[in-house]
Amino acid sequence: MKVFIIGAGQVGSTVVEALHADHDITVLDMEPARLSALAYKYDVATFEGDGTSRRDLSQAGIANADLVIACTSRDEANLVAGMFGRREAPHAKTIVRTSELEYVELWREGQLDVDFVVCPELETAHAISRAIGVPAARQTDVFAEGQVQIVEFDVEEGAPKSVVGVPLRDADLPRDSKVMAIIHGDELTLPGGDSVIEPGSRIVVIGSPRAAKEWGALLAPGGASVQDVVIFGAGRVGTAIARVLSGQGISIRMIEASRERARAAAEQFPKVRVYNAVGFDPDFLERERIGLAQAAIFAMRDDTKNLYGASLAKVHGVPFTIAVAHEAVSIAAFDQAGIDVAVNPRAVTAEEIVRFAHDPRTQQVAMLEGNRYEVLDVTTRETSRYIGTKFRDMPVHGALIGAIVRNGSAIFPHGDDVLQAGDRVIVFTEASNAPWVIEAL
Repeated sequence: MKVFIIGAGQVGSTVVEALHADHDITVLDMEPARLSALAYKYDVATFEGDGTSRRDLSQAGIANADLVIACTSRDEANLVAGMFGRREAPHAKTIVRTSELEYVELWREGQLDVDFVVCPELETAHAISRAIGVPAARQTDVFAEGQVQIVEFDVEEGAPKSVVGVPLRDADLPRDSKVMAIIHGDELTLPGGDSVIEPGSRIVVIGSPRAAKEWGALLAPGGASVQDVVIFGAGRVGTAIARVLSGQGISIRMIEASRERARAAAEQFPKVRVYNAVGFDPDFLERERIGLAQAAIFAMRDDTKNLYGASLAKVHGVPFTIAVAHEAVSIAAFDQAGIDVAVNPRAVTAEEIVRFAHDPRTQQVAMLEGNRYEVLDVTTRETSRYIGTKFRDMPVHGALIGAIVRNGSAIFPHGDDVLQAGDRVIVFTEASNAPWVIEAL
């Protein structure tokens, strides 16, 4: 596939990283330093130009593209580039990034002539919402219209002996779930019945939403459902998070240093208590009993403030902290500091975009461990050599099927179940294997 990317910033770079091995990529940007860095690291074509210039887009070869992705940091530039892309490459799919929820609504109403609009703030809010649903999880994604959940857990010392240290075939695991991968350091195991989960491992589990919560309770006993949240930061990300969580009936308080943004948030969310405060003052934290909140979310624009704020919240007793990491390199620092979940808006946005570069039968993609692994939602074709094969006889080849969706319902298959044409398969694989897995299915 020929992929034309407008914008070589963090989202564009993440998309290039995920797609460069299997696609013919051209990147257009106005900053030569960004382009040279990408060209040095990956085998991609680069063009210095303006995404809002029809001439520049034409000279860079947009007419040959199968997929056009406009993902600069400027909404208007992306919309203009997307519309030009529609005209110059009418057969291509066009994806536009925007930070304005109004543009997302316009697209949903059919008012924007592009194939898909992705909003980093909204994707971040949904990622945080999923994390709150299973507080023990390091990362979680939903598939099949919410019927299937992928959850990544760190297995700590003291995990129950019904799960740790025994072969999986003998372990007492939640129903409607399967361990898809066991990760220990840089080593990955696609487990069988003889495999054993050990403390210090990281596991990827697939299951029903109920099973995901049962896994969370199993690996982190006493972790209650989160109903009381404090959000630090009332900018675009913070307000998107507040909108999603308030829609789920979760009690929210917000802390914002800017008087204007605090006032705007109070007007937008009349049921939310908004404090015009920095939020780092110990007296304020004690007086407002911030430490009694079940979770604190740090959505300020500065990663160092998010890191410090989350660490301070832990000191004051908040049991579950989530921090937005605007820079990918911050995630490791957040992890080292003991922050429970870190969400990178560019990464979740790129994840949503990447699926369009896969086979059209791929409905969804989740990227794990910095895109080392992927979970794919792929519909099997009638000519697949695995049709009619029992799951116990399915060759592994670096991939493991964890669930199927048949006639609209999720099934968590056992050994005697048989794969059928038209099944939507939820499969875990190394990212480098993804094209082969899709082709095989």
